Amino acid sequence: MNDILYEVRDGTALITLNRPAQRNALSIAASERLYDLWGEIDQDKTVKAAVITASECGVFCAGMDLKDAARVQREHGTDILQALRDPFFERMRNVAKPLIAALNGHFTAGGMVLAANCDLRVGKAGSHAGIAEARVGRGSPWAVPMLWQMPQAILMEMVLTGAMQPTERLHEIGFLNYLEPDSAAVLARAIELARLIRDNAPLSVLAAKRSLNDALSLGCDAGFEHAKELHRPVYASADAREGPLAFIEKRRPQWQE
Repeated sequence: MNDILYEVRDGTALITLNRPAQRNALSIAASERLYDLWGEIDQDKTVKAAVITASECGVFCAGMDLKDAARVQREHGTDILQALRDPFFERMRNVAKPLIAALNGHFTAGGMVLAANCDLRVGKAGSHAGIAEARVGRGSPWAVPMLWQMPQAILMEMVLTGAMQPTERLHEIGFLNYLEPDSAAVLARAIELARLIRDNAPLSVLAAKRSLNDALSLGCDAGFEHAKELHRPVYASADAREGPLAFIEKRRPQWQE
């Protein structure tokens, strides 16, 4: 149960990978707990955004726990992916609430999956990230959506070579929203982003996230039409009237939705 820590404070859920002795590698138990948390975050009306970080050890997440994988293969004769309900973290990609990655160290493989599936990413200067599956005989089908997050040539280099990339390079190409000097600053920036989201109109935030993500599959024209449909309830809501009124009256809006 302690592999993943979870708390909700002031509208922000904080998920912490808590296996520092294993470089925060994802065990079966940790992966299963994360799967459950995606549903909890969506169902909890007090949660407006979630931050994902890790216990301090210099590594945000080293990926799958290969010792766990070897044990499953030895004891059951099956691949570890067969022991997981959601081996490629697809449920995470469908979380309605905004997810923010506070990447307070190196991240690779499964750590990259978690980072890529977040909506906003804050990295630590001087750390490195990679997709190392080819080096250990594994695979990275989950990297396909990353074609919409970074240039194809750089992503191809990462999946083919397995070489670690400086976070400075990932920040330059736009994969990371912010790059901070140390772990404390990484988490502080992520929390700040979560609070900015928390204070906005909830329906507007949910519709904005879904319409942009859906458009990746639908394309521009169809995505635009779909986004207009998603935003109809937003414009018809009490919050759509409250926002302009609060602005005129020079006060903080009181969101109802």
